[in-house]
Amino acid sequence: MRIEGKEYRTIWFKNNVVKIIDQTKLPHQFAIKELKTVNDAINAIKVMEVRGAPLIGATAAYGLALAVQENNDKEFIKKSANQLIQSRPTAINLKWAVDRMIKKLAGINSDQILSIALNEAKEICDEDEKFCENIGINGLKIIEEIYNKKKDTVNILTHCNAGWLATINWGTATSPIYHAHKKGIPVHVWVDETRPRNQGANLTSYELNEEEIPNTIIADNTGGILMQRGEVDMCIVGTDRTLSNGDVCNKIGTYLKALAAHDNNVPFYVALPSSTIDWDIKDAKDIPIEERNSDELSHVEGIDDNNEIKKVLIYPSKSKAMNLAFDVTPAKYVTGLITEKGISDASSEGLKKLFK
Repeated sequence: MRIEGKEYRTIWFKNNVVKIIDQTKLPHQFAIKELKTVNDAINAIKVMEVRGAPLIGATAAYGLALAVQENNDKEFIKKSANQLIQSRPTAINLKWAVDRMIKKLAGINSDQILSIALNEAKEICDEDEKFCENIGINGLKIIEEIYNKKKDTVNILTHCNAGWLATINWGTATSPIYHAHKKGIPVHVWVDETRPRNQGANLTSYELNEEEIPNTIIADNTGGILMQRGEVDMCIVGTDRTLSNGDVCNKIGTYLKALAAHDNNVPFYVALPSSTIDWDIKDAKDIPIEERNSDELSHVEGIDDNNEIKKVLIYPSKSKAMNLAFDVTPAKYVTGLITEKGISDASSEGLKKLFK
C-alpha cells in the first residue's frame, strides 16, 4: 500500500537488518527503524512499534532469524523463542509464527540455517499478504451486495487498526474496503478513535487518507447512535485470536460495538487469516488478556505548535487507571468470519467446512 505515493510493506529484510515502519511515530512522523538483534524485535513488539496480530507474528519470525544471525546456539535460539512468545501474549499469530520457525529449523546445524530462517520468515510474510488480499476479494462480495441494494455510498464502521499497518499488506478489515474502492464502489468509513492508543485515529484514518478513501474519525462511543440513525451499513473488525467456536478476541471495545450492531440489525463481520485461529483453546475465559501499562490511559501524545511530538498527562495525578487491552465478542453476535478461504458462520461447523 502507499505512503506519500510510494509503495511499502510493513516489514522487510535488507543488508542484514530487519526494517519496520515505526508506528509509534505515526501519523505525525514517518520513520523507518532498523532491528539488528532479537532483543530489538522483542522491544519493537512490546512497545508497539509494530502491532496487529499478523505483523507481530511476522516480526517474531524475523526476530528469530536475527537470533540465528546473532548467535547460532540452540539454547540461545530456544531462549529467544520463549522471550518472543511472551512479549505480547494475546495475539495468537506470535506463537504460531515462532512455533513454525522452530519446526523449520529443527535439526539444522549447517551453514545454511540463517538463509533457511530468513526464507521462512519471508514466506510467512508473503503468505500473509496473499491471505489478506484474498480476505479482501471475499469480503468485497458483501460490500457489493449492500451497494447493489442501496445504490449509494456504503458506510462501514471499523474499530482499532486492522489495516495494512497491522499486517504485511492490504490489512484484514480494510482489505474488502480497499478492493471495493479500487472497483469504484463508493465507500465511507467511520473510524473509531480507539482509546487508549488511538490506533483508529492515528493509523486507520492515516492509511485511508493515503489511499484517498473518505473517512470520518469518531469517538469510540459514537457508533451506537450512528447505527440507530441508520448511518452504518456494516461493521468490519479484525481479531487477535479467534477460537474454533467463533468467539472473537479483539481490541477492547469490540464487544460493545457488536452489541450495538446486534441491537440495530447491522451486520457485524470479523476479518482474519487462518493463522489467527486458535484451534486449541475451547473456552474464551482461557484466553490470556493482556493488561498494559496504565500510562497509555493517563497520557496522550500529540504534536505541538513547534511540530514536536509531546506526551501529556490528562488524568488527576493521584488517580489510578486500569488498561485491559482486549475483550471477547461471543460468536452469537458475529454475522460471519471473512477468511482467505471464504466466508463462514462464526461457529465450529462453519470453520470446519473451510478448514478441513
